[in-house]
Amino acid sequence: MSILPAALPFDDSRRLTGCNLYFDGAGAVLETVGVAIDDALLEGWRTRSALACHALGWADAPPVVRRHASGAALAFEAPIDQLFSATEVNEWAWLATLAVVLAMDVGLHAPGHPAAWDEASALHTLRASAAAERRPELPVLLQAAEAHGLTVLIDDEVFSIGEGTGVRSWPLKNLPAVDAVPWPTLHDIPVALVTGSNGKTTTVRLLAAMAHAHGWHAGHSCTDGVFVDGRAIDSGDFSGPAGAREVLRQPQVEVAVLETARGGILRRGLAVQHANVAVVTNVSDDHFGEYGIHDLDGLATVKLTVACALGADGLLVVNADDAVLVRQAAALSVPLGWFALDDAHPLLRAGREQRGSTCGVHDGRLHLFQHGVDHDLGVVAQMPLSFAGSAGYNIANIAAAALAAAALRIPADTIASVLARFGSAHADNPGRLQHWRFGALQVFVDYAHNPEGLRGLLGVATASPGHGRLGLVLGQAGNRENADIRELAAVAAGFQPQRVVLKDIDGFMRGRVAGEVAGILRDALVHNAVPVEAIVECLDELDAVRGLLAWARDADVLVLPTHGVQARQAVVELLDGLQATGWSAGTALPEN
Repeated sequence: MSILPAALPFDDSRRLTGCNLYFDGAGAVLETVGVAIDDALLEGWRTRSALACHALGWADAPPVVRRHASGAALAFEAPIDQLFSATEVNEWAWLATLAVVLAMDVGLHAPGHPAAWDEASALHTLRASAAAERRPELPVLLQAAEAHGLTVLIDDEVFSIGEGTGVRSWPLKNLPAVDAVPWPTLHDIPVALVTGSNGKTTTVRLLAAMAHAHGWHAGHSCTDGVFVDGRAIDSGDFSGPAGAREVLRQPQVEVAVLETARGGILRRGLAVQHANVAVVTNVSDDHFGEYGIHDLDGLATVKLTVACALGADGLLVVNADDAVLVRQAAALSVPLGWFALDDAHPLLRAGREQRGSTCGVHDGRLHLFQHGVDHDLGVVAQMPLSFAGSAGYNIANIAAAALAAAALRIPADTIASVLARFGSAHADNPGRLQHWRFGALQVFVDYAHNPEGLRGLLGVATASPGHGRLGLVLGQAGNRENADIRELAAVAAGFQPQRVVLKDIDGFMRGRVAGEVAGILRDALVHNAVPVEAIVECLDELDAVRGLLAWARDADVLVLPTHGVQARQAVVELLDGLQATGWSAGTALPEN
C-alpha cells in the first residue's frame, strides 16, 4: 500500500528498468503536474530523495531534474531489485517538499489533501518496503552476467541471461545460484535497434528481410507484433521493451531487429544493455505533451537514447537530412554512420574521407560506403519501396536499413538483392505505402500517423500527372494535443482534397469521446479553406473507406491512412476482394 494520499500533485511515477533519458541504469522518475516549479522546490526534492536513498543504503548517484514546459521530471538511480520502493521514495520526497515549501499555497492541508508523512515515519516505512522487495541474488547474477559480457532481460515475472539461441530464462521468484547458471551455453546475438518518428516499421521489416536473406533466423518486433522469419508469433503494438524481450527470448532467433518507440524509452528505458547498431530515422512533430516532451529537441534527445546501448564497435545510423538529429548526434561519442537522399551531402562526404559508413543516392543509384569501399546497390527507381523514385521518405528508410545491415556484416550483394524485390508484394510491408489500381483509380493505404507522414504519403499519391480528384479518410489518435490534430488537418488541406471522410480510430481514443477528434479536424479543415460540403463524418473506419470508394470515379486518387492492425486487415481484405472481382469505380460495392 502506498504511504501517500490518493489525490497527488504529480502526473506519473514509474520505474525505469534500463538505459533511459536521465541515466544509463535503473531507477525511478516522477512527473510533476499542477505546480509551478522553482529552485526551492527542486532543492527540497533533491535533499529528501538523497536522504532517503542514503538511508536505504543505495548508491549516492546525484538526482536528475529535467525542467520542461509543463513541470519537471524528477529522477534518480536505484537498485534494480527495489524499484517499486524507489517510486515510493520519489513520491514521498516530492510530496514532503511541497508540504514544507508551499504549505497552504497549494492546498496540501485543505480537506482531501493530507500532509505528507513526517520524515521519521516515512523512512521507517520505506526501509520496510525496500527490505521486503529486495532480492539479494539478483544483483549478484547481474554482476556475473556483466562479467561474462551477457545481456540480462528482466520483467515482472521472468529473468533471462543471453539472447536468442544463447538465452536461458528463470522465474523471477526462483532465481538460480550463480554457480548453477550454465554460463558456457549462453551468449548474445546481433541486435539492431530502430527508432524515429516515421519509417521505423518499414526500416525494421526491411532490415529483418536482409538478415533472413543472409541465412539467419531473424526475429523482429514492431507496431504490428513479434515475428520470427516473417511469421507472427504475437500481434499488437510490440514496439516497446516487452516486444524486445519477447524476440530475444525466442531460442531459435539468431539476429534481432527491434522497433524502439519513444513511449517505451520514456516509460521504462531500453530493454537491452548492448546493441550492434542503432538507427534513428528522423524526428517530427508527434506525441508532444506526453512525459514532458514538448519540442523536437526533446524528442530527438529521447530517440538518441539508443546510443547508450552501443559500444566502441557499434554504429549509430543517423539521418543527415534532419538538422535536429545532426546537431545532437555531433555531441555523442559513439561511431556515426550517415545517410541522406543526396550522396553529396557534406556529412556524407566528410564521412567517406574518414573511411566511415555512409549511404546516399548518386545519379539515381544508391551507394553504400564502408571501410573505404563504395558499393553500388542499384537503381533507386527500380526498388519497389521507392515507388518509382517518388517516395523520398522510403528512400531514406532504404538507405538507413542498408547502413544497418552492413554494420551487421551482411554482404552488399545480399543487401542489393533484397532492395531489388522488397515491397513488390503487399505482404512485405503491410500497412505502409500499399497500392491498388482499379482501372485508372488508385488507392493508397499507409500508417501516416503524424503531419510529416501524411505529407509524404499525399506527396507520393498525387505525384502522377493527370490524376483526378483526391479523396482522403482522416483521423487521429486521441492522445495528441489539439494543436497537433489541427496541424494534421492543415497538411491535408494543403493538397486540396475534394473529399475528406472523418473517422475515429478504434482503440486509440485515449480519453476522447466519439467524434471529438473529428470535430477538431473539421474545424481545422474549414479554417484551411476546405469547402464544408467536401467534408463528411463517418466515424467507423471501414464504413468511411467504403463511403469513399462509393464516391470515387475513374482516375481519382484515394488515400486511406489506417492505424490499428484489425482495421488495416479489414481494409486490405476489402480492397483485395474488390480487385479479385474486377470492381471498377462508379459501380456498386458488394454488401458487407
